[in-house]
Amino acid sequence: MGRQVALLRGINVGGKKKVAMADLRALVEGLGHTDVRTYINSGNVVFTSGTPKAGRAEHEGALEQAIHAELGLDVAVMVRTHDELAAAVDANPFPAAEPPRLLLSFLREAPEPDGYAAAEKVESGADEFRVDGTTVYLHCPDGIGRSKLAEALSKPKVPVGTARNLATVRKLVELSQEP
Repeated sequence: MGRQVALLRGINVGGKKKVAMADLRALVEGLGHTDVRTYINSGNVVFTSGTPKAGRAEHEGALEQAIHAELGLDVAVMVRTHDELAAAVDANPFPAAEPPRLLLSFLREAPEPDGYAAAEKVESGADEFRVDGTTVYLHCPDGIGRSKLAEALSKPKVPVGTARNLATVRKLVELSQEP
């Protein structure tokens, strides 16, 4: 599978689920992966798989179990290949969006057809979203922090996922290129 990117959900946010990036790198290396790098303090890990025949679910499960066993945290992990991240950037339905105002949410599985029905009814100014398989694009031109749509999209009925802004995803695409 080549270079992989693990996206951890909800660590180092608001002082909760604190994880030092050095500890996270060591944990991933301990699973047999190589060329491990972290990017910013929000749980982005780029690595070359030490188990190249393992699929996404196997990588996610192994990382989640190791984080629980070694760090005592229950953290959801989404894994994507370099090519999958690059394709998500290329498929951006909001090409004119400023990178900090566009979130890409990577989901564990594709949502049910009506999974975002409630969000579609939310009046949130110029905010808009699109779903493409296991990626949700949320554009909030006036900022994400106060967006009613962002809040509606995070309701528990939708699949497990984690979001990164476009600038971060672009950097992860760059970092995950084959050496």
